[in-house]
Amino acid sequence: MSGDEGADVVAVSLDGWDTHAGQKAQLQTRLTGLDQLVAGLKDGLGNQWDRTVVVVATEFGRTARANGTQGTDHGTGSSLLMVGGALKPGGPIGDWPTLAASRLFEDRDLAPTLDVRSVFKGVLRDHLGLDRAALDQRVFPGSAAEAPTLDGLA
Repeated sequence: MSGDEGADVVAVSLDGWDTHAGQKAQLQTRLTGLDQLVAGLKDGLGNQWDRTVVVVATEFGRTARANGTQGTDHGTGSSLLMVGGALKPGGPIGDWPTLAASRLFEDRDLAPTLDVRSVFKGVLRDHLGLDRAALDQRVFPGSAAEAPTLDGLA
């Protein structure tokens, strides 16, 4: 992945995150593995890490409350993590809706406040130089209403 002939984009899929029961122990194991994967990527890339953006995302959210088996069920809102040497230090992108019962979406889910396509569009535009028309029409067809959201690249 590193060097002038390395890949511009790499996708990795990690299974086992759909934890409907016993979530605490399962997430501890999965998050430890994710941490090791990112640390290994950083170490392996060496100086190339300074030009790297890693986006950790999921295709679905989880409920805000645990179910009867100490897990969570499929929900609406989720989170997205970004790391890498090409990012400016910063905090959250988007609005945090809180977990207050009165703010939950449909009285069960974290309320979505940002379309993740806008974050991906920001990375692809600011980091790889894709233009807005390509992002709206070819990368994410029908997504013109979602503007690229990111001003966090170093």
